[in-house]
Amino acid sequence: MCEVGTRPPLPASGDLSGGETPPASALSPPVLPPGEKGREMGEQPIFTTRAHVFQIDPATKKNWVPASKQAVTVSYFYDSTRNSYRIISVDGAKVIINSTITPNMTFTKTSQKFGQWADSRANTVFGLGFSSEQQLSKFAEKFQEVKEAARLARDRSQEKAETSSNHSQESGRETPCSTRASSVNGTDDEKASHGTPSDAQLKTENDKLKLALAQSSSNVKKWETELQSLRDSNARLTSALQESSASIEHWKTQFSICKEENDQLRSKIEELEEQCNEIDKERERNAQLSRRLQELEAELQDKELELEDLRKQGEVIPQLMEECETVSQKLQAAEKRNTDLEEKVRALQTEVEESRHRQNNLKTDLQTFLDVLDGKIDELHDFRQGLSKLGIDN
Repeated sequence: MCEVGTRPPLPASGDLSGGETPPASALSPPVLPPGEKGREMGEQPIFTTRAHVFQIDPATKKNWVPASKQAVTVSYFYDSTRNSYRIISVDGAKVIINSTITPNMTFTKTSQKFGQWADSRANTVFGLGFSSEQQLSKFAEKFQEVKEAARLARDRSQEKAETSSNHSQESGRETPCSTRASSVNGTDDEKASHGTPSDAQLKTENDKLKLALAQSSSNVKKWETELQSLRDSNARLTSALQESSASIEHWKTQFSICKEENDQLRSKIEELEEQCNEIDKERERNAQLSRRLQELEAELQDKELELEDLRKQGEVIPQLMEECETVSQKLQAAEKRNTDLEEKVRALQTEVEESRHRQNNLKTDLQTFLDVLDGKIDELHDFRQGLSKLGIDN
């Protein structure tokens, strides 16, 4: 249930499949209660739609009570014999709306898809929940048209009643004058012979006027009682409206409080989201650290394997040390031999240098000797030529 003036929660959207043009079965007149069967023949549907029906809670006068479990047919009916309009809705064999429209009624849109009106005769408030804003607008327009037609019908009936009452009063004033005129005009015999048909006609007219006056007076009493009931219902509706306005103020304050709480919750949610983001970042960091830890554990295992290999190699180190000592001794001996050989090489190099020097000296001596020999040969050649010339001369 919800407060008056607010839209109640509707059932699933699949139930609101109706519109202005329903199936042919929905246009047939609804099953009326026993007291209304006399009107069924003169009433015809003029507008039909589908909606969820609600009624005001009679105990609290504030909350809505669903009158139908699903969307039902809601129709405007026009009674040509009574010149009246009604809104009728039937759920199975149960009549949930039977509201006669009067000019004092008002259809109010409380939301985009919900509207309501108060029925003083039924002493309740009806609410309709539609599937679309367009259906609500069409229903409200039709309500306004029907209310205007009811107002015109009421004005016409009042004019007819006033006309009939005025006519009865005028006829009542004219009747003594006609009797006085008939008594002045002649004797009783003349009245009997000439005035009898007019007196009978006047009596019948007077009877008709008296009957119309009685009916009008009864209608006036009935209208007075209806007016009083309307005043009472208006007073109740005014009190209900005041209570609803007070409840609206209460709900406004509740709404502001809820809004503040909502803002606080939003801020808390934002803080929690930030904390969640930080937690996600920490998780990512932990994941990275766990991956790094796994990598380090793998490296540690590799190092342990290497250490194990080094330990195995460490067992061979004493043998290698002994071999190194023998090799170092051999190396020292070889180094000594190398130094001896180097000294020998240096001595040989000095000897070679000295031999080269002596050879160079020998070469120079040999060259000088060859030069002297060449000179001697040339001199001997010259001496031979001189001897040959002397021999030829001799």
